Amino acid sequence: MPELPEVETVRAGLEAHVVGRTIASARVGGARAARRSLGGARHLEEGLAGAHVAAAVRRGKFVWLTLADADGTDGATGTGAAPHPAPDVDRSALLFHLGMSGQLLVRGAPDAVDLPQPRHLAARLSFTDGGVLDFVDQRTFGYLALDPLVPTADGGPGGDAGSGTAGPEVPAQVAHIARDLLDPTLDLAALVRRFRLRRTTIKRALLDQTLASGVGNIYADEALWRAKVHPERALAGMAPATVRRVLERAAEVMRQALVQGGTSFDALYVNVNGASGYFDRSLAVYGQQGRPCPRCEARIARLVFANRSSHVCPRCQRAPSPTPR
Repeated sequence: MPELPEVETVRAGLEAHVVGRTIASARVGGARAARRSLGGARHLEEGLAGAHVAAAVRRGKFVWLTLADADGTDGATGTGAAPHPAPDVDRSALLFHLGMSGQLLVRGAPDAVDLPQPRHLAARLSFTDGGVLDFVDQRTFGYLALDPLVPTADGGPGGDAGSGTAGPEVPAQVAHIARDLLDPTLDLAALVRRFRLRRTTIKRALLDQTLASGVGNIYADEALWRAKVHPERALAGMAPATVRRVLERAAEVMRQALVQGGTSFDALYVNVNGASGYFDRSLAVYGQQGRPCPRCEARIARLVFANRSSHVCPRCQRAPSPTPR
């Protein structure tokens, strides 16, 4: 699943190629893609027609386009009787979650690679200037939704890491998502304290999007390897300095991945122009089972527990001692 660096790369592409354009029409391919949007596909299509894209914003693994009415009105421009009242476009956002395989592809971008017509088109936005934004989702876990904007819980900017907005608003479906480790407004000392209150393991806490957002399996494994901490170490009793080191290493690895456009293992992980990221060439442990650890040359192991895999160096990341019964 795309994590913070991949989603931020997509957001930056949307900012460059989509912000400032007006949606002429929207077509949603089916009910599944619009399952999180009130009123379903038809209401989504009607609500987007005529909307102006004001900003591209991200929080954690979610990305959204803030909308405004191009003609100054406050309703949908679609025809026919809508099953729900027309949304107030000036208070709405078009929210995307990419799921396992979602792609947002801009057709006609100056730097776009040759993009074939998609086989798994979930939605298409056509702009008044003739451009197109496709939401393609092969595995259908992603979705898009027209969502009302609500105030942020802390009164700070809605987007993380300066990603596209100064406004203190987020889509309602994102209100529970915490700030990410790259956000300049993040209080790292307070986050360390919140981590240490959790009765769980360090990796499960890293993956908890209500604590800190944007980290998934790839960057959690890489951060824990860099910090020399086993993923199954309990947070109870863990030194604050150790928790802080893990969080700092997670921020470090995501910054480095972001510079390289994220991690692309196959054609499913691409920017809006169809280009792949290259951080997979820099991964130390994730997906490297059986290969030598870059630090000590012990063989990387793949561990499976709770239906999730972790990649560790058995020498650098000592397993915790079993809890006495």
